[in-house]
Order: sequence, then structure tokens, then C-alpha cells
Amino acid sequence: MASKFPPNSAPATPENATAAPGPLVEPADGLSPDEVERYSRHLIIPEIGAIGQRRLKNARVLVIGAGGLGSPALLYLAAAGVGKLGIIDDDTVDLSNLQRQVIHGVADVGRPKIESARDAIAALNPLVDVRLHQVRLDASNALELFAGYDLILDGADNFATRYLVNDAAAILGKPYVWGSIFRFDGQVSVFWEKHGPTYRDLYPEAPPAGSVPSCGEGGVFGMLCAAVGALMVTEAVKLITGVGRSLLGRVALFDALGGTWREIRVSRDPEAERITELTDYEAFCGITPTTDAGTEHTVTATQLATMLASRTAGLKDFHLVDVREPGEHEIVRIDGSELIPQGRILAGEAWQELPQDMDIVFHCKAGTRSAAVLAAARAAGYERVSHLDGGILAWVRDVEPGKPVY
Repeated sequence: MASKFPPNSAPATPENATAAPGPLVEPADGLSPDEVERYSRHLIIPEIGAIGQRRLKNARVLVIGAGGLGSPALLYLAAAGVGKLGIIDDDTVDLSNLQRQVIHGVADVGRPKIESARDAIAALNPLVDVRLHQVRLDASNALELFAGYDLILDGADNFATRYLVNDAAAILGKPYVWGSIFRFDGQVSVFWEKHGPTYRDLYPEAPPAGSVPSCGEGGVFGMLCAAVGALMVTEAVKLITGVGRSLLGRVALFDALGGTWREIRVSRDPEAERITELTDYEAFCGITPTTDAGTEHTVTATQLATMLASRTAGLKDFHLVDVREPGEHEIVRIDGSELIPQGRILAGEAWQELPQDMDIVFHCKAGTRSAAVLAAARAAGYERVSHLDGGILAWVRDVEPGKPVY
């Protein structure tokens, strides 16, 4: 998650807030006796009441990701009585997810996340209609998927998807609630191109590829997901029912270590061009496809094991460079590797530590970061470079299965 904001941001005050339009959803015809009992604590709040609850019943909300933010968001949306919930996710539940992804349990490890989430929602509130979209969201399907919903909640963990969500929502004229988490910091806002600023006003340019570690690379404080996810649902319910003052035009920033919230205001860039079409978001974010490495610059885990055995025997020396973060290196490492985080290499700080007259093999967790470093090294004139296909996950799977993974 980036920490710098553009010049068109400022401390938020009630006087400079962007006003949102009225209720997003028309109310359903009525509530059954069971629904009255279930949602009674909402019904007796004057600002929500029966009409607000009927709007929730009629609402169609699409949640992107059933992970750290999607987990609490889906549970609270279902508990609130949102009538139709869509879930986009193409991942499966992993043991490392359970530290923060509270919609899943131990019995769900290995299952598709959307199926695990559906079952948890059904156990909480069987009145909710859950629609599953087990696909990877991209420019080819975003507009079609978004068209069937009133509101989108974006819990994606990468910049390419965030820009895609922003642009697809803008083209369709739909609002969306955005949340982001990293380590101890969280951000939440509402973006709606028809009525206020968009994500591109907050971040006009994507940060350089590799400069901002993902949660899987840099870690995330598990409880932070609940705080940020709950605020995302709060904003969603406010938009649906038309109550309160939304975060449209403001970004809420949460510092879990300090236990503090603060706000900044974001205004629309008057010179920004209207968004009319989707683009190549990985290219926009500077993401290097792993296929660009080519087989001649890729080694398998078993090939690397042979190379390390030869190095131990004094037959052929080479550099094995771990481009992950220090915390990852502490969890599990390949013996004989040297830690030089990706960020230092891509920023140009570590080239002097990488000799050009020796073979170098880069590795990361799964191969994506090492492929980016490999591409940068080749562009910098290094010829004797390669990277480990599948990263340390492949190494543990094929060479040292007794080591932990994360």
C-alpha cells in the first residue's frame, strides 16, 4: 500500500466533503415476520427503519476477493440483510489464510474460497442469495460482471486489479467501496466517478513495480482486516440506504499500532480525461510477465539442487540471491542463499553487490518477483542470470518437503 498522496489531497473537514446522492437502491416490497425479527435491531434505528432494511433486502453487492478484507465484509453484509451477494475469487483456502480470513476454517483448506465463503454465509443468513464467480477478474469480464450489481466492494490486494475496478465502475456509472491493508495500516474510501473523485485521483500513477510489497510479501496484522472490512461495509450500507455522510471525497486512514484514525480529502482532477475504455492494467502497473524470462533463463528446483551440490563440491560457483523480504527469509530459506530484497535491486541500490562475471540465480516465494528482478538485471547488462521457476514454494515441494511454507 502506497503512503504518498497526490497534491490534490488535503486534510478532510465537513466543509470540504463531497456530498453523495440519495439512497442507491429502491426498497423491496416488504419484510417477512422472520426478517422483522432477524433485523429488528436495525428496524428500531430511526435512520434505518423498515424502509432502510427493505433497501438492503433489494441490494445487489459484488465483493472482489474472499480474503482478508472480503471475509469480514461478506459476513457483515450477509448479517445486515443484503439480498444478493456476488463473490469474485479464483483462489483456494490455504492454512496461512486463517490468520486473518475469518470466513474460512481448517476444514476448508484446499477448497475454493468462494465455496467456503458461500457455506459460511448460508450458515449465518440463509436468506441471502449468493452468486459465485470463480474467475480471475480482468478487462475481458469486468464490465459484464459489474453490470449485474448496484455496488462493488474492492478488497483486491494488487494495484492492477484496483485500477481495473476503478475504470470498470466509472464506465458503468457505479459506486464502489475500496479498502487496502498492509502490515499495520489500512485505508478506506468511496469512489464514484459520476459524483466525485476516483481512485485515479488518489493515485494518478501506479507505484513502480516491486516498490510496494503485497501482504503475502510484507505481511499484514490479522485484526486490521476486521477494522477495515467493517468500515467498508459501513460505507456500503450507508450508500444503499442513503443515511449519513459517505467517504466519497475522503480517505480514512487507520494506524493499528497507534490506534488512531485520520482523514484526507481527495478532489477530482479537473484535467483528467473521462474513462471510456479498459486497458492493459498489468502493463500500466509495470508488471513483467514471467513468461518473458524464457527457458534459457529459468532453472527448476531440482536443477538448482544439482547446482548447489556442485558448488559445495567446489566444481562451479554461482550466486544464489533471495529477493524476498527479511521476514520471509526468516520463515524459510534455501541454504547458501544471500538475501537482497527486490526493492533494493529495482531501485538500483544493490547492483554493486551483484558481479557480472559470475552466474546469478534469483529466487522469491513463487517466481513473480524474481522474474521482475531478472528482467531488470538483463536490462542492466547482466547476461549470466536466471531465476528459480516456482520460487521457494517449488523448492520445498520438490527438494526439501520438510521445510515450512507460508
